[in-house]
Amino acid sequence: MYASERAARRFVMPGRRRGPERLKGRNYSVFPSVFHQEQLMSTISSHAGVERIKYIVAVASGKGGVGKSTTAVNLALALSALGHSTGLLDADIYGPSQAKMLGLDETVRPRIIEQNYMEPVEAHGIKSMSMGYLATDKTPMVWRGPMAGGALIQMLGQTLWSDLDVLIVDMPPGTGDIQLTLAQKAAVSGAVIVTTPQDIALLDARKGIEMFRKVDIPVLGIVENMAMHICSNCGHKEPIFGEGGGERVSAEYSVPLLGALPLDRRIREETDSGQPTVVRDPDGDIAREYKSIAEKIMSALDGLEGGGPEIVFE
Repeated sequence: MYASERAARRFVMPGRRRGPERLKGRNYSVFPSVFHQEQLMSTISSHAGVERIKYIVAVASGKGGVGKSTTAVNLALALSALGHSTGLLDADIYGPSQAKMLGLDETVRPRIIEQNYMEPVEAHGIKSMSMGYLATDKTPMVWRGPMAGGALIQMLGQTLWSDLDVLIVDMPPGTGDIQLTLAQKAAVSGAVIVTTPQDIALLDARKGIEMFRKVDIPVLGIVENMAMHICSNCGHKEPIFGEGGGERVSAEYSVPLLGALPLDRRIREETDSGQPTVVRDPDGDIAREYKSIAEKIMSALDGLEGGGPEIVFE
């Protein structure tokens, strides 16, 4: 084990449980102590790393499998390409994927500063933090909700992000502990909901919108992913997941439809290779769509800060 990995494990997973909590001889030493979590949650607002972030944007989905993480990484890269200093926080504690998507080896570890802070890992011009940097690809995070929440707070508040225009937070699917922890403990500027056109995905997208409204986080808009399948051989377009789902939810909740992205094999291949579409093909049609969505997100954020009129994208 690398020295930096040992340091990272001490940092993210402090404390050793003893006595009856060591049930049936199982090793629970990887769990962070509840006391330490509460300390972090009560002091996160004082962390300089968070205070120097202008906007925090949650990229969320009501369900898994809609391409949320792929959308999040490409939006972060698109914002960077537009000249904004950008960070990416992988909040999916149980299934982190951003390290792989950014093309970073599983041996990459953040540098530990004074045993209390971490330097974000840089790739493709953006700063990032993920549980993928703090454990191996095959290590499961066998944690209950409060423990995962504590890890999220540490990654957010004890990472030295420096001055950022935008921090994109790749949320786990659903409306559970991680979402509530972020909403309660961080000044989230707004949320972007990722969905596919199919009815099942739209049901959960609505739940995501309702959740953010309950915790008073503005929904900046909806991204409809996999809106159209494009044949890699002939270019034929077919709406295999249905049509108009994003537009319907947009109209129902009076939130903008920020854009629609295709179901295209290239997106998967490029992301799997660690060269997301905005990096691999920056002038292509798909990259331009990501950049268009990123521009609309920034316009919406600036409008919220300035107290201007609601922005509607047509």
